[in-house]
Parts: sequence; C-alpha cells; structure tokens
Amino acid sequence: MPAESSSPAPDPIVWFAGGPGDDAVSEIPMALAGNLNRDRDVIFMSQRGTYSADPELTCPNIDRFNARALGLVSNAPSTGLLHVEATRTCRDRVDAKGADRSTYNDIESSADYDALRKTLGVRKWNVFGISYGTHLALNYMRLHPKGLRSVGIDGVLPPSIAGGAVTWKAAREGFDGLFKACQEQPACNTRYPNLKATFLRLVSELEAHPVTTTVTVPVHPEPVKVVLDGGNLVTWLTSATHVAAGVPRSIDELAHGNPQRIAEQLAGGKYSPQAIGRVAHGLVYGVFCSQWTPYESRADVIRGGRRAFPSFPRSMLANAPQLAWLHDDCRAWDVPPAPRSVRDVTRSDIPTLALSGGFDAQTAPSNGAYVARTLRRSTAVTVPYVAHVVFADSRCAQTITTSFFARPTAPDTSCLAGLQPPQFEIAP
Repeated sequence: MPAESSSPAPDPIVWFAGGPGDDAVSEIPMALAGNLNRDRDVIFMSQRGTYSADPELTCPNIDRFNARALGLVSNAPSTGLLHVEATRTCRDRVDAKGADRSTYNDIESSADYDALRKTLGVRKWNVFGISYGTHLALNYMRLHPKGLRSVGIDGVLPPSIAGGAVTWKAAREGFDGLFKACQEQPACNTRYPNLKATFLRLVSELEAHPVTTTVTVPVHPEPVKVVLDGGNLVTWLTSATHVAAGVPRSIDELAHGNPQRIAEQLAGGKYSPQAIGRVAHGLVYGVFCSQWTPYESRADVIRGGRRAFPSFPRSMLANAPQLAWLHDDCRAWDVPPAPRSVRDVTRSDIPTLALSGGFDAQTAPSNGAYVARTLRRSTAVTVPYVAHVVFADSRCAQTITTSFFARPTAPDTSCLAGLQPPQFEIAP
C-alpha cells in the first residue's frame, strides 16, 4: 500500500499479521485506518498457510465444530475427544494438500520474510506486528536482524514464555484492569459493587452447575444452544474486554439469572461468517505444537491457572482461554519439536516499540515490559482502557506508532495523559 506522502521515507514497513493463522491481506483496512502508510509504503505478505497463500491450510470443519461446541460442556472429557477428532480431520486435509506439517512455524516464516526483503531489493525496512505477529517479529529479530531499521509490536506474546500459563496470566491482568476501571467510576461501582468477586463466584458456580439457554443469531436460521459454564464464561470475558462498556451490566444480568446477553455475544462470534474458513489451522498447530507444547507441560498450564485464579475449579485449569485441549490436539497433529532456541529470549539493540493495552486479556499487559528488559533500545507503552491490539482501537496508539517509525528512539507518547476510561453502561 503506497505512502500517502508525496516524498515517502525510503524504508517501508512490513506488516506481520495476528493469529497465528490470520491473513495479512485481511488486516490492510486496519493498517490504513491507523494511517500507518502516512510516510512509508506498507508491505503485506500472506504468511505461509494462510487463505491467500498456496497451499492454504484453513480447516472450516474446526470452525464449525467450535460453533457447535458452544452447546457442549466445555471442559467435559467427551468434548475433548470431539475436539481432537476435529483436529485429526484437519490434519488429514492438510496432508491431502501435500503440505509438510513440520514447515509451518516461526523459523520458516522468518526465512520467508527475509527472502521477501531481498527479493524486493529493500536494504532496510521496519516491522509492525500485532498479536501473534509480535511472536513472529521477536523471533525474526533474533534470526534475521540484518536489514531491520526498527520493530513495532502490539499485543505482545514473547516466544520465550508463550503457552497456557501466560494466557491465564493475561486473562487475570486484562480482567483486573477492567474491574478496577469500573470500581474507580462512581456510577459503575455503585450500580455494580464487588464486580470482580461476583465474576469469580459465577465462574465457580457455573462450572459446577452449567446454565443452558438458546439464542438467535442473525446469520444462522436455527436457534443456537449455548451451555454457559465456567470455561465459556472466561472465554466470553477474554474477548468482551473489547466492548468493555457493557461488561459490568452483562455480568450483573447473569448474576440475576439472565444469561442472554453473554450467550448472544458468544454465539454471534462463533457463528459469524468471518469465523468460518478464515483461520489457517495448519499454521496454528504448526506453531503451537512445535514451539509451545514441547516446552510447556500440562502441569505447567495448571500451575499457571492456579496462580492467576486460585478460586477456579481444577477442571478448568488445564484448558487456558482459547487454548482448549491443546496438548491432546498436538499429539494428534504430530510434528517434531522446533529447536529449543526458538524459546530463547530476544536480545537486541534494534529500536523497538512494545505496545500493550490495559484491558488486554489475551496477551498480558506486563509482557511489554518483559520483552523490553532485553531490548536495549526499546520503549514499552501501556495504553489504558484498551483491549488486545491497541492500534486497532486507539487513536492515541496510532499516533504513538506513526511517531515511532518517524523517530524510533523517541516516540511521542504525550497523548496518554488525556485518556479517559469508558463510560460503563448503567442498567435501570
């Protein structure tokens, strides 16, 4: 995407998409809405396996199963068996395309991007990665530092600690940020007192005694069954931090016996047309099963869950948010571990901007400071009151990012001082 400036800077930005498994082409509108191409060309390449690539390793059967699974008890062993069955079907689909499952990981993708830079004849470029793209960017910095002018990472997921334990930690930090903002807003705290305690209580109660309801989804002709148990409630809030203003009201309604708003949001996300056939699960499992599960045991995940949420029932702890049945899936996926060095901490003097959101329940806000410790010319910024990937939702974050690429050692963070929390919805 060409620069808007009539005299653009010579060093372009290359975009690393989220996921793993998202296609960079689908994220072009986000980049342009944030004026990332104000002064520089921005390059988008569909990462290997994604739906614009060849071969594309999407598995719509997994997406359809994830939608139907809303009607199952999320942590029941029978659900786990069905989950792994869907993964095996995906594995067979990938094999039928002739793809080598062991070649979909950060090491190969980093080499792809370095080859792209050389092929385009770019001497120096900048990287901007969001979500999983930060994971790839940190490995890319370590493996192919030549040709990098600067690196921006937003929604930081460090490869050295990636897995279930840090995902539990992220949920705790993002939830706490939202609960604290409600507590500090008099109208919210008065109407929804002890919101955090109410949520934690509901998780344990629903895990023991799930509530089943049906909802209608605009794009689905039949009513949708939703089992609201502890696991699904945590899954809901992990994403609902993006629509934080309505969260206290939804939790309060659930506490008073009305699960509809939460159930509708869960079903709306899973049954959305955009949720079917877009994610490259071949790349997802390639990363998770070669770089994560070989270096983090199920016991490590349980310990991470217990540290973050001591009150949660044990039945929930092995399935970190958005990573359900991961070790079982990876046994079925059956790829060799990546070299242990893939878990190395990235040490670099390349100028780096590490952006985090105060409501980010998907990648912990503290991860920015974690990676900054070994990046000698880095700036770590937490944008308050914003969820995962602040560039997508915060004009302030967009301003910080564009100023960083203009002056990588001195980004303009002055806009942080004027940020205000959301006005939480107050029910009658």
